[in-house]
Amino acid sequence: MNKLKKLISAVLLSMAAALSAHAAYPEKPVTIVVPFPAGGSTDMIARVLGEQLSQSMGQTFLVENKPGATGAIGAAAVKRAAPDGYTFMVASIGVYAVNPFLQPNLPYDPAKDFDLLTVAVRAPNVLVVHPSMPVNNMQEFIAYLKKNPNKVTFASSGAGSSDHLTAELFWQKTGTTGVHVPYKGGAPAQNDLIGGHVDASFQNVNAVVGHIRAGKMKALAVTGQERSAVLPEVPTLAELGIKEVDVFSWQGVAAPKGLPQDVKNKLHSELVKALNVPSVKQKLGEQGFEIVGNTPEEFQRFLDEELKRWKTVIEKGNIRLQ
Repeated sequence: MNKLKKLISAVLLSMAAALSAHAAYPEKPVTIVVPFPAGGSTDMIARVLGEQLSQSMGQTFLVENKPGATGAIGAAAVKRAAPDGYTFMVASIGVYAVNPFLQPNLPYDPAKDFDLLTVAVRAPNVLVVHPSMPVNNMQEFIAYLKKNPNKVTFASSGAGSSDHLTAELFWQKTGTTGVHVPYKGGAPAQNDLIGGHVDASFQNVNAVVGHIRAGKMKALAVTGQERSAVLPEVPTLAELGIKEVDVFSWQGVAAPKGLPQDVKNKLHSELVKALNVPSVKQKLGEQGFEIVGNTPEEFQRFLDEELKRWKTVIEKGNIRLQ
């Protein structure tokens, strides 16, 4: 009996110690992996979150950029990390919902290899054209596309990017065509559109709102379910009768699969609180981002829908990495 009591006591003490350790999380610096170079939207969001989490949780949250293979290198590194809450990533739609259908040997499965924490933010895309284009609204643009099949050039930040896939989806839903012109990033695509070397593009609102306001690009429609707060005068595609092109460029937070439940709960709670701090909301809102901050379960359902949607678009458009 004494041996049994001692065994029970030891187990209880071990459980208490484990619970205490988790309750104290984080006890050392935390790494936020960004699978893209510094300076982009994902990097900016991760740094804003890291700064706020450092303040609220009393520990350092460091951003580590691991670019390459359209985010696959960084995502694979997170998959291999210890599931203890001290490594997680902030990544975009491409990493979660597009790479699986464009990279046949992808070293991770977004639906199985991570504990999904929350979709942090989202931003609609906006259809912009060069000011010289002889169109002033979506009706005129669609008519122009149909009169000039496979002639209007659409710039994107690369094959498989959200701007590329939005254009493909738009063509599929409107019965139009265009010529995809991929660039190595959003900035060169925008520069060539401003310079008149390409005709149109579906760009992230936050990336081009300044160019639109300066008259360097003409905005025809946004892909969100509602008008963008930074472009309230621009209608949505749905308003104009073009359905099922409600596309957002979104950023999600995920950790290696197998987080202790209490650590997962605490990290999720702190992430959502950080996103809703007034100064954070204002800073991200000024960039055209909408705060989401949903639950892990909602993130999983959303990801399942996104995977299904983009698989269909990619297969129908016969899209390949270039």
